[in-house]
Amino acid sequence: MSYKKLAIEIPMVKEDSGPGPAMNSAACLYAECGQQIASWAQECFVVVCMDQKNRVIGDHVVSIGSLTEALVHPRDVFRHAIIDNAAAIALVHNHPSGDPEPSRADRQLTQRLKECADLMGFRLLDHVVSGRDRYYSFAEHGAL
Repeated sequence: MSYKKLAIEIPMVKEDSGPGPAMNSAACLYAECGQQIASWAQECFVVVCMDQKNRVIGDHVVSIGSLTEALVHPRDVFRHAIIDNAAAIALVHNHPSGDPEPSRADRQLTQRLKECADLMGFRLLDHVVSGRDRYYSFAEHGAL
């Protein structure tokens, strides 16, 4: 069985450039990834894979959804983390409305992905919801 890489990627790190910048805060994640998708008309869910020092080694669009939701399954998120040999991951998605306040579904998904990350031995550093000129960080709000 061969793995087919998603055709849509948010370029942050060139494949041959080695590890990228360290993502040490929600502000870094928002600046490096969240701002790029904040103005999209559809929800987009991205997993950022990192090495042991929280340096970006890959970023992957997991889902592009509708105006109000993106279907995300743990296997799609962790497939990329496994292939990238990541030690940690962060999640980023946008709210086309511009309001980054997480929905109940966002909170449930974050909890589910946190449980999966713990089970599989990955550190889930944050889930950042990107809005118009601002963001919501699950980690900063003590929700991870």
